[in-house]
Parts: sequence; structure tokens; C-alpha cells
Amino acid sequence: MAEKVLVTGGAGYIGSHCVLELVAAGYVPVVIDNFHNAIRGEGGLPESLRRVQGLVGREILFEELDVLDEAALRGLFGKHRFSAVMHLAGLKAVGESVQQPLEYYKVNLTGTIRLLEAMNAHGVRNIVFSSSATVYGDPAYLPLDEKHPVGGCTNPYGKSKYFIEEMIRDLCKAEKGWNAVLLRYFNPIGAHESGDIGEDPQGIPNNLMPYVAQVAVGRREFLSVFGNDYDTVDGTGVRDYIHIVDLAKGHIAALKKLKENCGCKIYNLGTGTGYSVLQMVKAMEKASGREIKYKIVARREGDVATCYADPGLAAQELGWKAAFGLNKMCEDLWRWQMQNPMGFSKN
Repeated sequence: MAEKVLVTGGAGYIGSHCVLELVAAGYVPVVIDNFHNAIRGEGGLPESLRRVQGLVGREILFEELDVLDEAALRGLFGKHRFSAVMHLAGLKAVGESVQQPLEYYKVNLTGTIRLLEAMNAHGVRNIVFSSSATVYGDPAYLPLDEKHPVGGCTNPYGKSKYFIEEMIRDLCKAEKGWNAVLLRYFNPIGAHESGDIGEDPQGIPNNLMPYVAQVAVGRREFLSVFGNDYDTVDGTGVRDYIHIVDLAKGHIAALKKLKENCGCKIYNLGTGTGYSVLQMVKAMEKASGREIKYKIVARREGDVATCYADPGLAAQELGWKAAFGLNKMCEDLWRWQMQNPMGFSKN
């Protein structure tokens, strides 16, 4: 019998690519999502998952469900026998978290507590958690390895990820039999090479590359570059960008690690290479064959100059390494954007 894996937030950008890789690896994903970051498709199935079904040629099990809903979670765990949970559900906009801290703590922290309680009650003690490089705060040294101090987060979104990491670590210490892999993502970009699924931010994109792609396709007039006076190659911020498919494959490697009764493990998912904002703009101009207009504006509060991963531990212990370079990331992103100029919505 193929193992069932619960994917919370599985209709989102990272979730939908993880679902694709789960099916490819022989798992049966069961997806829950509350449509907070997803477009509603036909027949109640999110459009992203409808397209995943098309790519894999089989049905994807889905329930519209909020992780804050205790009774619904209990019902779900009563209905399925899960071998593990991939926990991706949560609010994720840094700027919005500064304006709405309580909402972020309620959804991200309380939602995770509800999920962990449901898992405990039904004897499911394996979890892969979607964390973030924001837990490192302003880097004390580079590249960032997993031993770097954490908790110096500059916003409630980052703090919520850090607090959840701590909760899961404490749970693994307190109760034998719990296994967790906490994945600290750097900056996922790109799309599945079919161009059928990709990142579809609702409203104004919070992240650089969806914004750049929307400028390239003509949806937005120009990109605002926040600061060009950092101590970097061209004065603009430097980040570690990772192809979304590489990131999704990292989750499959993490699931296999859980089988070793690994306790609580933490891994960076990044490439180990940093690119500046202007280097990313140039790479996207090359992939799209279009000029991308930009304006330099003031620095954004809370931004750090440079941030990139040391992904060595994931290579050593998970046997995982990012395979795709910058050109492939931009080409796949452009294909998605060209085929879906307005994202998943038809208008």
C-alpha cells in the first residue's frame, strides 16, 4: 500500500509542486487548504491542483479545511491513515505580518498547535515543516549554516516560523517517537517546466521574481528596487534563489529521513549562491527577451544586505542538492508567466 502523506496548504505555490513530486515518488498526497492563497477552480478543487491532476493523470485527494478547525482536523485524521504530514499552511507576507501581528500568530502558531494535537491524538508522529531562512535574522556570518544563531527575526512572520521550530523541537524532546525535519527555505522561484503550475501571488507580489515577471509580461509598469547603497556587487540586495522543483524534491528527501527515526533535524534548502536584485533583473531580461524597467527607491525596513545558504548539511545527510541554475529558474518562470499572464484566474 502506498503511504498517505497529508499536505497542509497543498494548493499553494510550494504545496502544489510538492504534491507533484509526492505522486512521482509513489506517495498518495491528501491535500487540505482553505483557499487563503489559492484560486478556486471548478468543482471546488483549487485550480493549481486541477492542473496537477492533469500532469499526473490521476485524482488528487483534497478537502477544503482550515488548520484552526479542531473538529474538522479530527475528522480528517479519523478518515485517513497518514504516515507523515508536510506542514506548509500559513500566512506568509512579511510586510502584512508587521501590520497584522496577531493574525499571523493566530494562524501560524495556533494552526500548528491544532495540527500537532490532532497528529498526537491519532498516532501520527512524523512531520516535515516549512520553515524559512528569515529565522536567522541579520546574518552574523555568511554563508548561513544551520549552526548560525536564530531568533533575531525582524518581523512577526519570521518570528512565527522560529516559534514553531521551537515548539516542534520541544515536542520531539518531550515525547519519544516524534520525528521532524524543519526545512529552512531560501528564496523559491521558477515553475514546473510544463508552465501549468507556478507562483500566483494575490494582489501586489511581495517577492522579487513574481514582480519582475509581471513587469516583463506587461501587467506592471516597473519594478521598485529597494535601495542601491548596500555593500554588495552593485549596491542592491543579494539573495539565494532556489528552483521550486529542487525545493519540492528536498521535501521528498526529508520524508525519507523521517524513516530513520531521526528525531528533530534542521536543514537549509538553498543553492549556496547569492544574486543581486539587478543580476536577477538581467537574467529575467535574457530569459524573456524583454526590457524590464525599474526605479531605485529607498531601502525597505527590515531588509538585510546579503543572505545565502550553506546547503552542505542537506547534501551530506539528505543526499539532496539543488540541480537547476539561474537560467533554468528564469526560463521556467517566464514560460509560466507567458502561458498564464493573469495567473490561475481566467480574467
